[in-house]
Amino acid sequence: MVEQMREDIQAALENDPAARSAWEVALLYPGVHAVWIHRVAHHFWRRGHRFLGRLISEIGRRLTGVEIHPGARLGRRLFIDHGMGVVIGETAEVGDDVLMYQGVVLGGTSRERKKRHPTVGDGVVIGAGAILLGPIEVGDHARVGAGSVVVKPVPAGATVVGVPARIARLGNGARPETALEHGRISDPILGALEDLVKGYAYLEQRVERLERALEVHIGRPDGRLAAREDPRSGDGRSLKKEHV
Repeated sequence: MVEQMREDIQAALENDPAARSAWEVALLYPGVHAVWIHRVAHHFWRRGHRFLGRLISEIGRRLTGVEIHPGARLGRRLFIDHGMGVVIGETAEVGDDVLMYQGVVLGGTSRERKKRHPTVGDGVVIGAGAILLGPIEVGDHARVGAGSVVVKPVPAGATVVGVPARIARLGNGARPETALEHGRISDPILGALEDLVKGYAYLEQRVERLERALEVHIGRPDGRLAAREDPRSGDGRSLKKEHV
């Protein structure tokens, strides 16, 4: 238990640049306190003392603003940054070295007493306000963008964003150097819109060139248009002549 507490403090120091000392983390970090209280509640829950486990869990929620069901299984070195509003359901499983921000929800989608909450792999980063629903699996070292709603499995090393969450990037299964830089997570919807804008600009350019060609060459005796440049080529290559 003491060794795990030391690991939790070290995880906070490594993931939060605002943390200045181990004493500061141990005394003033509610996310760390929530994990410690959960370990006590989970200890009693596993041994059949369900009411006592729930009571300790409720005390932890009121003290920290983090609600973790005593039945949830949490790995080592979990760091919940800021903490307020985090909810982790009964059958949720969280791996080692996971980083969560405020407002994260690992929720269920069924009323049946079975596996109904997410399983989060090792080294996963979950951004602020992200919601993961159902018995889905999030692979090792994946990243979930802030505010995303995840209802499907996430491959190891992948980055998902949006509502519902879509894969923005596939990784190699290792946590990247930029894991904490949420501003560098690409948005697949924005990328699609950018492609549409580029396509529209290309078509507009083609229409403009055709209009110019018609204005210059219409009425020629041979009824032909002069060769026109292909707007897709940057070297002025011409296309075949066309009939009007």
